[in-house]
Amino acid sequence: MAEATEQLTLRVNGTTRSLQVPARRLLSDALRHDLRLTGTHVGCEHGVCGCCTVLLDGAPVRSCLLFAVSVEGHDITTVEGLSPDGGATLHPIQRAFQDCHGLQCGFCTPGFIMSVAGLLADNPDPDTDDIVEGISGNLCRCTGYQNIVAAVERAALLLRDGDAVARTDDVAAAQEHPLPDAVATAPYAPAADDVPGAATDDGQAAHEGGVA
Repeated sequence: MAEATEQLTLRVNGTTRSLQVPARRLLSDALRHDLRLTGTHVGCEHGVCGCCTVLLDGAPVRSCLLFAVSVEGHDITTVEGLSPDGGATLHPIQRAFQDCHGLQCGFCTPGFIMSVAGLLADNPDPDTDDIVEGISGNLCRCTGYQNIVAAVERAALLLRDGDAVARTDDVAAAQEHPLPDAVATAPYAPAADDVPGAATDDGQAAHEGGVA
């Protein structure tokens, strides 16, 4: 027998969307599979990792812990809804993460960005302790968090100054909005010629034996 479904109306990123889903459908699954908003990632599915964070009436929530039917009538914002022009321009928080190299693999990044959006809406001028607490519900296995904290500091600066397009490769913008001291402008240094395993011009590995 087919599973019973519910007619549901969700207000997502300022747009009203109608869908027919089982009553047990999680908000994260409704966003990803029914509405194709795949910027909301799913990791642990237990509300621990923070990858699925979205804003519900402006507050960060774990979409993997909410039934879609429970949020009818509320405003939902996903990472796709942050950009002011549908993605052509990055939101200041997204720009700050880019400028400060606040990501590596990127899987956790949408969740961090949405948590930071909620944090900065509530506290536009957070100190380091506020930032650490604000992102404490999001896990990252790549970065070590230092550049994420720096990205939040820069995002707060850009949002306070109303500058949504400042780029580090724009000299004037870089002078007005310098990167935090802890952030290197180049995330990786070139490998030295004698690094074991480094590829040579002929494609061979540079270590003894030449096994690539």
